[in-house]
Amino acid sequence: MKGNVIKYEKDNIDTDVIIPGQYLKIHDYAELASHAMEGLDPSFHSKVKEGDFILAGKNFGCGSSREHAPIALSHSGIKAVLALSFARIFYRNAVDGAFLLPIEIDENAYQNISEGDEIDIDISSNQIKNITKNQSYQMKPFSEIIGKIIESGGLFKYKPD
Repeated sequence: MKGNVIKYEKDNIDTDVIIPGQYLKIHDYAELASHAMEGLDPSFHSKVKEGDFILAGKNFGCGSSREHAPIALSHSGIKAVLALSFARIFYRNAVDGAFLLPIEIDENAYQNISEGDEIDIDISSNQIKNITKNQSYQMKPFSEIIGKIIESGGLFKYKPD
């Protein structure tokens, strides 16, 4: 997956800013996506393009368990969120619904990837290549079960061996 980075140098980005509560009754995913990140970055909708990535600090997706958060990000064009860590409920909602990939990175990647950098993510080798800076970083490998759910296209399509 290749795309450009939208970076938020912030920890604890919660689901209330990813998709504010007043939009939770919206059932049209395109309309829901138009409000993604509105609580943190009102200009997000105008700068995100299909295939982009979000880069953030620790505990991304904390707060309520609303699956609207990964749905809104996914339908806005985001293919993956790279973060130092994730709230477990956001992580599982993203994976189980096959909305986007939650990719855990280390401090080195977080510090060296900048806003606007073009990166290439290869989940089969757990590598992130920063095309802009000609640098490579490791990502935390997905557990075996999470990898199988991702390969299946989400939990509902997953068939245990």
